[in-house]
Amino acid sequence: MLKFSKLWVPAVALTLAFGALSGCAGSGANADEPFKIAVIPVQTEGQLGDAMEKLQTILAESLDREVDIADYPDYNGVVEAMNFGHVDMAFFGPLTYVVAHQKSGAEAIVVQLVKGKPLYYSYIITHKDNPWNNLDELFADPGAVTFAFGDPSSTSGALVPGVELKARGVLVSETESKLKEVRYTGSHDITALAVQNKDVDAGAIDSAIYDNLVEQGTIDGNQFKIIWQSEELYQYPWAVKKGTDAALIKKLQDTFVSITDESILAGFGISGFAPTSNEDYESIRVVAEKEGRLE
Repeated sequence: MLKFSKLWVPAVALTLAFGALSGCAGSGANADEPFKIAVIPVQTEGQLGDAMEKLQTILAESLDREVDIADYPDYNGVVEAMNFGHVDMAFFGPLTYVVAHQKSGAEAIVVQLVKGKPLYYSYIITHKDNPWNNLDELFADPGAVTFAFGDPSSTSGALVPGVELKARGVLVSETESKLKEVRYTGSHDITALAVQNKDVDAGAIDSAIYDNLVEQGTIDGNQFKIIWQSEELYQYPWAVKKGTDAALIKKLQDTFVSITDESILAGFGISGFAPTSNEDYESIRVVAEKEGRLE
């Protein structure tokens, strides 16, 4: 029976396990073995789990092969899973994809579409009761501000807003800032709930996930103000491991692009999928390299 699973394993243990398995996981496809897909923890609540189960079924039928999709406990765990050849495909954020491409040659083949376009933004949000309407007001007294990022390897939840906070002189690194507190929640929905519950003053979040959380009722959109928006970012990719057969890549692309099941699309908060390539992530690569994420 196909079942989408969550892996609640410490990242160190994952790395050790993948190292031990790397010797038996080559680049060639073996139809007798499950096609394994790793997924970053973009959100912990909502409809994503159901969407993954349905996606798993569609892929298994298309590939005529067992498919296992697993939700990993942190972004870096998915990079390492690909790096050690433990998975055939992975759902990355743009930053984690760029890192995985550099480390193991992972190749982006499918991108998500939001309102028909492969684009989204990083938002900084605050509670509606707070007096701030922009970042100048928020950081007028940085020593009084508590701020939440998502996972440290998140593009919209950490990298891009982090660059903005560094430019404003309130953030130095993951461990040093002029703020009262910097918290890493691990996922976008936890960040949103922390802001809604006034556990933090402001937080960074993926715009598409924010909109989806509001539509699902996971958070109350009336409780928030968006006080900053980044430039356009290229959406999350699905990438295969280096050396994947071209015919299999085409099959995967065709299968994703053909998906119209609203429960799957709603689970991801998207309007569809489209083919993509490594070149589409060059702008993220430039920022990641500048920030020392590709060392």
